[in-house]
Amino acid sequence: MGESSDSVSIDIDLIPLGGKECAVKTSKGSISVFVCGDQEKPALITYSDVALNYMSCFQGLLFCEDAASLLLHNFCIYHIDAPGHELGADVISSDVPLLSVDDLADQVVEVLDFFGLKEVMCFGVTAGAYILTLFAMKYKERVFGLILVSPICKAPSWTEWVYNKILMNMLYFYGMCGVLKECLLQRYFSKELRCGIHGAESDIVQACRRLLDERQSLNVMRFLQAINERHDLTEGFKKLQCKTLIFVGDSSPFHAEALHMSANLDKKSCALVEVQACGSLVTEEHPYAMVVPIELFLMGFGFCRIPHFATSSSNGSNPTSPSSCSCIAPELLSPESLGIKLKPIKTRADIAL
Repeated sequence: MGESSDSVSIDIDLIPLGGKECAVKTSKGSISVFVCGDQEKPALITYSDVALNYMSCFQGLLFCEDAASLLLHNFCIYHIDAPGHELGADVISSDVPLLSVDDLADQVVEVLDFFGLKEVMCFGVTAGAYILTLFAMKYKERVFGLILVSPICKAPSWTEWVYNKILMNMLYFYGMCGVLKECLLQRYFSKELRCGIHGAESDIVQACRRLLDERQSLNVMRFLQAINERHDLTEGFKKLQCKTLIFVGDSSPFHAEALHMSANLDKKSCALVEVQACGSLVTEEHPYAMVVPIELFLMGFGFCRIPHFATSSSNGSNPTSPSSCSCIAPELLSPESLGIKLKPIKTRADIAL
């Protein structure tokens, strides 16, 4: 583990799920990083959306056996939580200066320096996708690929700016109240998932609601304020030299921004995957729809693909696992059957979806 002159580890706890949580001190303040996997492997860094951490943002994807096998076989994963968003976080003191989106991007490079990482694959969700895209633009030599989920890339519209201001006032005066949680759940999930069958909430939404109760509202407010003051990245897309894979739910409030980003990136190095009947948080709502596109995307970098059906249990206890569908014709396991619409992707291996 390499250390930069500005970054020192102040705490390390072993986590039962496998991995370790490191509190890394940077010049912009302390930040929590959960490290999962063999640190000799290439690095994949993640960054979550507002009010979420790695547990609430990537758990669904990593609990999908094929996705977990694919990612952990090829990478060591470094989950970066926004300041004060980790489990058990204390309230950030009001004396600590507010961080801008540029500060948050600069904080990411200090994390890389601390762990001795020269070049990484980035995986961000919405606000986290913005931070990692900005990081890739500022430190293009440190990023070889981007996987973005429902990304934002433009300055907030007047409507979004006012809406976020209302949310920040609610966070300040009322904390993580019921109305605020409903607003955040609408940001993350489709109406179909939130309402469920016969109006009952799904288990995913209920779990996210419980996790939101654990967030420190003032810490969430600080991250939301930084995102609400973001600048337009469109002109800087020319600086992006890495291949990019974009996922977006067709019910996401940020669907138009994802399309804008895809349209303005180099079409030879960018692919867009639209997931039907899904909100912004594709990693939780439809994680199985992400496996095939990610696998093919990574193959373009020379990473190993996973042998399908090999990671699934033989007893077929998981109804969504490939083994339980082994009697189905292969064409029914195509990306289209998983509820996704694919647009062309070109990688180093000239693989097309």
